[in-house]
Amino acid sequence: MSRPHHRPTQKTSAFFDAVEGGADPALVTEAADRAATLLVRGSRASDDEGVAERVLHLADTEGIEAIAELWAGAPADSLAGCLWRLFLLRQWVHAEPARIARAYDEGRARAQVARVVAGVADPPGPDQLKAMVDEVLRGIASADFADVLFRASAFARVVAAGNASTHDASDEDVARLLTLAEQLEAAGHAELAGRLA
Repeated sequence: MSRPHHRPTQKTSAFFDAVEGGADPALVTEAADRAATLLVRGSRASDDEGVAERVLHLADTEGIEAIAELWAGAPADSLAGCLWRLFLLRQWVHAEPARIARAYDEGRARAQVARVVAGVADPPGPDQLKAMVDEVLRGIASADFADVLFRASAFARVVAAGNASTHDASDEDVARLLTLAEQLEAAGHAELAGRLA
């Protein structure tokens, strides 16, 4: 038995819009960049004193996964890439404060200039490190963003020096931390030059 021939349905743009699928990568990148710009540039323009606290706890309230989805793939020399690295640094310090405090304490003598720039209380115990990293992130909304980047870079450099001297981390982890420090420092210089976007 033969079946009657049907003309195929024309697919309109509405059809393609309705198809479930992944987000357009260009739109995700644009959204990530806009969110980062609003957080860094817009929060300073706000008269709301609670903005700094909300920025600080963004990863806690929204989840690091949500932030990762937006910012993890962003280049290190972009606002989105900087924010991803800053929030990741905070998550790490809050997850392992005692171990990082030991590494920081050990690294202070080996990276004295960085120690001063980081601005951690002496002695650098776990609570002092968490307070410092939170203070740095509050600076996203209330301080010069270049200073935020330089302090975070210095902190990472001191911890890397401590990890290297105690062999408390693999060479790969030390190298990764030094790369993070270099990226944040370079971004700080880009911010000073007005090139960080």
